[in-house]
Amino acid sequence: MTTIAVVGAGAWGTALAQMLAQDGSDVLIWAREPEVVGAINARHVNPLFLPDAALSPAIFATGELADLADIPIVLLVTPAQHLGAILHELPRSGDCDLVLCSKGIEAGTGRLMADVAREAAPDCRLSVLSGPTFAHEVAAGLPTAVTLACAGGEAQWRRLSTAMARPSFRLYYSDDVTGAEIGGAVKNVLAIACGVVDGLKLGQNARAALISRGFAEMLRFGQALGARAETLSGLSGLGDLVLTCSSTASRNYSLGKALGEGMSAADALANRSTVAEGAFTAPVLAGIAAQRGIDMPIVAGVCALLDGSAPAREVVARLLARPLRAERGD
Repeated sequence: MTTIAVVGAGAWGTALAQMLAQDGSDVLIWAREPEVVGAINARHVNPLFLPDAALSPAIFATGELADLADIPIVLLVTPAQHLGAILHELPRSGDCDLVLCSKGIEAGTGRLMADVAREAAPDCRLSVLSGPTFAHEVAAGLPTAVTLACAGGEAQWRRLSTAMARPSFRLYYSDDVTGAEIGGAVKNVLAIACGVVDGLKLGQNARAALISRGFAEMLRFGQALGARAETLSGLSGLGDLVLTCSSTASRNYSLGKALGEGMSAADALANRSTVAEGAFTAPVLAGIAAQRGIDMPIVAGVCALLDGSAPAREVVARLLARPLRAERGD
């Protein structure tokens, strides 16, 4: 019997399926698009979302969530805003591990993905997979290290790491589910800001400064919500931040670059075939920060760009005009 299923056949879900099939293990992947199901099963390719990867024949695709009913480990790789709806449709038993691989905060409720999953699937065991991962590199078998944060502690970690670790895919344990989630959500918004710096051609000094000050915002926000600083300083926080703030292979970075080059947010988002989660996360993040009195000026600047209330150069000018202050860890 297949022991692992992947829900979501975008680039990241397909890459995870490919990684898990490295050792010949059967992997079942669910795709919403019939053409993706057909291409994976007939030709071992995903032409829509990961066209350059030759997929393992051990990967089988389905368009029916009912086919996942008896699989004990399910990786959820749907866009964050659709996670709740998918979970309500997903047949499952209490003897099921749900591994959350989507990074974001639910718009409208401000809930992290684990909170969404606890409400929709209260009998399942939850964990969060997060870290610096470009899908095309994982699919190619290049060395990758991530955090696997397990709500069930070390016993759950041992079971999942045995099933999921591969020679090129290294898992590090944490029990700080909140920290792992916040790092993955906040870095998407900060990656948009770093893309803006690139689009405006402000240089590497500016990008390094923004990453550093953005990390300070991540720490402030995370610790206010109960995350641990060491989690945010690890792979799922700082590690993921550095990766996604450095390359147009990041969907959020490339969105920011388009904004910095003068494209409107509406046009930049309309021209995309994949989801830049930071665009959904930014206003939710800013709202929570305002309610809790957490200072997040970079996040606020990204929101101004996305809602069209300020152009990119004005947002940068506002950040540079902030009062001078001592540099602190917070």
